[in-house]
Amino acid sequence: MTGIASLVTAMIWIAIRPDLLATYHYNQYIIAVTHLFVLGWLCSVIMGAMYQLVPVALETKLHSETLARWHFVLHTVGFAGMVAMFWVWNMKQVGHFGSVFGFGVILFAYNLTRTLARIPRWNVVAFGISSALFWLVMTMLAGLFLASAKCWPKINPLDPIASMHAHAHLGVLGFFVMMLVAVSYKLIPMFTLSEVQSSRRALTSIVLLNVGLLGLAITILFGSVWKLAFALVTVAGLVCFSIEVLAILRARKRAVLDWGLKQFLVALALLAPLSALAIVLCWPGLPLTALTAQLETVYGVLALLGVLSFAIVGMLHKIIPFLVWYSSYSKQIGRAKVPSLSELYSERLQVISFVLLMLGLAGVTLSATFSHERAVQASCVVLLLGLGAFALNVAKILSHLFRPRLAPLAGPKLVVSP
Repeated sequence: MTGIASLVTAMIWIAIRPDLLATYHYNQYIIAVTHLFVLGWLCSVIMGAMYQLVPVALETKLHSETLARWHFVLHTVGFAGMVAMFWVWNMKQVGHFGSVFGFGVILFAYNLTRTLARIPRWNVVAFGISSALFWLVMTMLAGLFLASAKCWPKINPLDPIASMHAHAHLGVLGFFVMMLVAVSYKLIPMFTLSEVQSSRRALTSIVLLNVGLLGLAITILFGSVWKLAFALVTVAGLVCFSIEVLAILRARKRAVLDWGLKQFLVALALLAPLSALAIVLCWPGLPLTALTAQLETVYGVLALLGVLSFAIVGMLHKIIPFLVWYSSYSKQIGRAKVPSLSELYSERLQVISFVLLMLGLAGVTLSATFSHERAVQASCVVLLLGLGAFALNVAKILSHLFRPRLAPLAGPKLVVSP
């Protein structure tokens, strides 16, 4: 719920200030909104989901719910303070709130690491999740270093924009995309009644992503021409992932896919244009013009708002109904008639939300490319309407927590002999 509130707030913010996406991205205001989007929306939802999904995916028990509660407090205080301090560009306070957030990250990583240590046999999902946790910690440490460098510039002799781009790739590709790939190998087979078709291909995708990210972070930081080579290694990892997902889908036993899973798969498909744009931006000798500068903004929008947000919204259509149903109805089985999972939400609202979000994403991408503020604003309004439909569906699901829809079981019929 914290994540969804942050997402809506960020989109309202951009709708009010469309110039944030229509101008170059290196300024305090877009950095503030980006951290609200990344830490408030993406991190909140993914971290919360991991506390639920990792024990299920790896068939074990979460190490500590108490640590998870403390992490939530530190996380919320930390990211909210960072966003506010970025907006007024008080980097010393950004560092203070970033330290609070960072301590929460340590608790999160420790909790999941102890959980991973309990599993009897490691698999590709566990390897991917552990990789994502490593890159999350590296991203947090890099962020704290960059905040310190703004206060004491001599500690970072490297280009500040290159440093920011390397930091962004560590987080987006290392934590978010890596986690997306890892859990996909569990969630897609689970929801389609299928299984991973090639463990070797799945493991290869994780290895290539790790190698590509390490090389990308270093070459971006130092402005090396080898950046393109490591970008291609990363894309090769995503290609292996895509081939395995298609193989899983071809082998599925569930013929019809619901809209939540369809939206998740559309998000994965957006990795293709995102990869193509990444190759263009990594091309040696690419000049920095008004167009290429805006393409960097579009690259971020397509990654954060397209791939990651669409994937999360799609999976929330699967996860939230299950969590609510389990909380409200699991103990009533055999005692009363309970609704099915599909009865907790509206499929029509799912379709409306999906269509509006797709239209809004297309509009934001095109209008940001050509720096058209009014078109950015109109597209953000469309996105907000799509999020409104999604929020209505979430509210409909959550209403079952407070007003369970139970009906008495049908009793035995009385048969009278003639």
